[in-house]
Amino acid sequence: MRKLQIANAMKSGAVIRQEILRSEESRYDHRLHGVLMVSRGMGCAAVADWLGQHVTTLERWVKRFNAGGCDALREGEHPGRPKTLTPGQWEETRRALRRNPRDFGYSQNLWDGKLLSHHLAQSYGVAVGVRQCQRMFHEMDLRLRKPRPVIANANPQAQATYKKTPTHDER
Repeated sequence: MRKLQIANAMKSGAVIRQEILRSEESRYDHRLHGVLMVSRGMGCAAVADWLGQHVTTLERWVKRFNAGGCDALREGEHPGRPKTLTPGQWEETRRALRRNPRDFGYSQNLWDGKLLSHHLAQSYGVAVGVRQCQRMFHEMDLRLRKPRPVIANANPQAQATYKKTPTHDER
């Protein structure tokens, strides 16, 4: 009988690895298989190579299994960095961003990351970087609006010739 082979093995292997990483349950099963293979006598380096993992990752799985059994291989919480603003400050900021910056004594007409960073430092004594403030706009489902540049003393007829879409009068 002929040995079965996978067509385009390299590409198929990458697709299978992506599928394993797609869900929490399949990642757990993947860890179980790795630990099972080590328990059957295979070395961590060989199993890591076979599963497409780093050897340190396999060693960590085995140590976790030895310390806490199968449950230790399940994914825990990944809380990340704590938020800089309290929930109350977050809501106040959301309401402030819906108002004009001039209402707070700023000279700008529109909010941007730099102005929000300054506002948070003034209001709450919190230092938040400009890029993080830009992310906050996105997280609050707000979008940054930038004013269109206006050319001083431009000829309206010359501008109309360059417009992509005709005005109602030209149709």
